Amino acid sequence: MGDVLAGFHAVWGFESDSVLIRYERGIRTPKLFQALGERRIPLAAVEEVTLAPGRRGTVVLRLRPRPGADPLMEAADGQLKEGSDPYRLVLPAERETLAEYYADELRGLLAGPGPADRYLVAAPEAPLQFKAYDGKASFDGTSVQFRWSWTGASSAKWKAGDQSFPVTGLSGVEWRSPEVFEGHLRLLTRDQDAGRPPQPDQDPASVVFGLGYGPVHESLPFAAAVLAAVRSRGPTPVAPAVSRRDPAGVAERIRHLGELHRAGLITDEEFSVKKAELLAEL
Repeated sequence: MGDVLAGFHAVWGFESDSVLIRYERGIRTPKLFQALGERRIPLAAVEEVTLAPGRRGTVVLRLRPRPGADPLMEAADGQLKEGSDPYRLVLPAERETLAEYYADELRGLLAGPGPADRYLVAAPEAPLQFKAYDGKASFDGTSVQFRWSWTGASSAKWKAGDQSFPVTGLSGVEWRSPEVFEGHLRLLTRDQDAGRPPQPDQDPASVVFGLGYGPVHESLPFAAAVLAAVRSRGPTPVAPAVSRRDPAGVAERIRHLGELHRAGLITDEEFSVKKAELLAEL
């Protein structure tokens, strides 16, 4: 098509086989968008195009990627807040007719729904690094390094020492948003034991977030880049089944959660939701 459509925080360029998204820089632009900078989304990676009313006199044009097409969205696993969804373009309501035109044009070019057999959207490029609460994580494209912080790392991690994980020894990545309770980045290794994994603060294959460390715009692109490198090495083995959690361990975590709640560090709603999640693990 060769046209462009400018909205809040981003400009979409429409081409015959892709959409080129350029994210703007500015105080009000989500930091994740600024970190991504620019992304080319092949139409082969798109499952659906929608246009819906937004807030405060806006409309929202959105691409829905096919499952398995974008390492960033696979790593996010549905945890991104609506305003940080890189596939949304928010426009003034008066541009609804124009947006509907582009939506119809895109729909006519889509191949159809269904999971992708490989990543079709490029991952953020290495080298990447960020500071977690208990250490510094870095990725050079072939291996992940964890260097522990003397102020935040647990004794278990200090005892294990700084860690290096070649991509060839990994089977995946688990990212839990720093905007929720117990945010962390865990590397899944091909030779890990079956059963319940240790808590992230005790696991040398994990770094934990919190107190401003491991923000989404740094840790999520990092996780996506590692995940893409892992998948490019070949098929991922089926992960072993995880056993139910130990009741004593769950009780201890609920007690700790209660302490955070009484201290005012988490809201009533966050306390109720997380407590229900922990009880469901029994």
